[in-house]
Amino acid sequence: METSVVGKGLPKFDAYTKAKGTIAYADDFSLPGMLYAKVLRSKYPAAMIISINTARAKSLPGVHAVMTGKDVPHNNLRAKFGQSTDIGPNFEGLYRVLAEEKVRFLGEAIALVAADSEKIAEEALALIDVIYEQLPGVFDPIEALKQDAYLVGDNDTNLVSQFKIRQGDVETAFKSADVIVENTYSVPFKDHAFLEPESGVAWVDENGIITIRVCTQVIEHFRTVAEVLGIPHNHVRVIGTWVGGGFGGKEDITVESFLALLTWKTKRPVKLTYTREESFLAHSKRHPFVMKYKTGATKDGLLVALEAELIADSGAYTYLSPWVLLYATVNAAGPYNIPNVKVDTVAVLTNNPFSSAYRGFGAVQPNFAYESQMDELARILDLDPLTIRLKNCLQQGDTLTTGADFGGSVAVREVAEKAWQALGPKRADPGKHIKLGRGLAVGMMSYGRLTFLHDTSRSYIKLELDGSVLMRSGIPDLGAGQAQALVQIAAEELGVPLEKIKIFTSDTSLTPLAGTSTATRQLYMSGNATLKAAREVKERLINKASVMLKADKTDLKFENEKIIRISEPDKYLALSTVIGQCSTDGDELYSEAQFNAPFTEVPVSDVITGQTFADFTFGAYAVEVAIDEETGEVNVERAVTCYDVGKAINPLNVEGQLEGGGVDSIGYALTENFVVEQGYLKSHSLAEYLLPTALDVPDIETILVESGAGIGPYGAKGIGEPACNAMAPAIINAIRDAVGVRITSLPATPEKILFAMLSRIK
Repeated sequence: METSVVGKGLPKFDAYTKAKGTIAYADDFSLPGMLYAKVLRSKYPAAMIISINTARAKSLPGVHAVMTGKDVPHNNLRAKFGQSTDIGPNFEGLYRVLAEEKVRFLGEAIALVAADSEKIAEEALALIDVIYEQLPGVFDPIEALKQDAYLVGDNDTNLVSQFKIRQGDVETAFKSADVIVENTYSVPFKDHAFLEPESGVAWVDENGIITIRVCTQVIEHFRTVAEVLGIPHNHVRVIGTWVGGGFGGKEDITVESFLALLTWKTKRPVKLTYTREESFLAHSKRHPFVMKYKTGATKDGLLVALEAELIADSGAYTYLSPWVLLYATVNAAGPYNIPNVKVDTVAVLTNNPFSSAYRGFGAVQPNFAYESQMDELARILDLDPLTIRLKNCLQQGDTLTTGADFGGSVAVREVAEKAWQALGPKRADPGKHIKLGRGLAVGMMSYGRLTFLHDTSRSYIKLELDGSVLMRSGIPDLGAGQAQALVQIAAEELGVPLEKIKIFTSDTSLTPLAGTSTATRQLYMSGNATLKAAREVKERLINKASVMLKADKTDLKFENEKIIRISEPDKYLALSTVIGQCSTDGDELYSEAQFNAPFTEVPVSDVITGQTFADFTFGAYAVEVAIDEETGEVNVERAVTCYDVGKAINPLNVEGQLEGGGVDSIGYALTENFVVEQGYLKSHSLAEYLLPTALDVPDIETILVESGAGIGPYGAKGIGEPACNAMAPAIINAIRDAVGVRITSLPATPEKILFAMLSRIK
């Protein structure tokens, strides 16, 4: 399909205000008479609260409210995470607003304060007397599974969830394998480290509605906030702001319930913004995993069997761990055709910081393991990295290990070939102590939420009499161009320039709910809803124009604010003229459309079979690294990424996602390690938690494959989260190529590389 706006690399409409620093984020908002909130947090990772005395804090001048768990109308709820479908306790854990009795992790919220200033609020926190009884806790997920382990929560087990994949006869297949590779891999906690910490302002409006203006990925949390307060859903309004980075860290409730409680209590506007240190302490992390992999192949390099055991550390609460674990389970074998597969996965409670959503959502962790396995097999069998992948990659007509069919393009072969070839021939080592190495990795990830969540999204489009367009969508924009994509779709369908389209987003009372900006779902879900709404309006205009022009509807097109006869281009009507006639005749000039994802049933067994995701995105990274053998320092010299994106609605945005995913994964591979020892944080700030800087990142060459086979609008596939796959294992494979050591735990720090090299020499 030929397009005029879709597929063009257009600057985002918010780009200039962001570049100039004039855009208003959550912390930039204030109201007259506003109070300032602070949160009292636990000093220990595991303890019983014997007593809380708030009398001194309440008597401090300037303090207007001090609240503990007993002051919360409904302090314990089943977490819904924004979905509207009840999927049962196996996937929905406890959401506790403020700790009561047992403390589960360091920094867990215990009490809230609202005061005339931040300083007074901080002074009030110091006046709250909490008496604890420290408890032993458990901090290793493997230890937490033992029968006599300390119990983190209120149940008789620390097991959160478990899943299995069973395909073929693994035991017999391994007996026939010519080569078997076994390794145990581990990945650490990873912090989202977004530029904007959690922040919001709440107030009671003139109608008695509690209104929360907050940086969030999920405005649908208004329902949970209402349930915390015990009031109707329509008495809470959430207005989403522009978000200064989310990556999954603003998917769970952050400040919303705290703000609502304090403004409900005081009837005053209340503001709460976390400090950077508090943000590190209080919000979720990417799940650490321990992954045992056993892979068997023939001497020709054909995979015959895979056995994998994955253990995820959920931290102190369930949150999204069951969902993350299911993603990891389905992705455990990677984009390969393996006839015999056995996968066992578990998620376990510990007294560590709680784990939840992070960009990549359970697909990134096994990607590191299975791509390291593929690289080791290739070396043992004397095959190059590309060849072994091409021998085994999934192709059209193959099925997942769950037995589900792939509906769209399966472009593993194409993306791997293009990325590896673009890297070019290997260069000679530049110096005596500098070794160069090259690595390749491929990956897969779904886009759109789990099909048993019965996901929906709505979008509204209205034509004004002058031909301008008004759009409304509840879509939170995280800076990735989510709203921009909807505007480009409307412009494409209606022939209206971008500057004549105004979109209002992210307001639970004024915009139709578009669902969460998570799971790489917004382009797919809200994009299809917008396309549906635009085409419904377009159909009404075509019907009217065909009468006015005495033309067949198939002979009309929308272009440059005109409706033109294709066969006679000099015969056309101004779009505003047709709109005017529709208005005169009483025709509807608006549409609110809903798009439904494919629906399946909630799994009733821990053995996962059939369809769990609507579609997948496939990609590859090829990298070249330079390693100083004297220091172990790694520099990523070159990086090429190739993904099948289906259709790039805006190539600039797509390239930005690929580059951003690559940078995020460089940190995962080499520098980012959120250190937690016995539940206590050792990474308190950006001084200890090392993010890659501009000096650590090469120019990332992006290659877009546009198969047109996605299930998004115009055949698009989602790219936001899949872009995090494959870079980290490609770097680790390149390190192996350069200095001959296999790093099995991330990050690959200089110390770790040097130790591995010394161990090899011994």
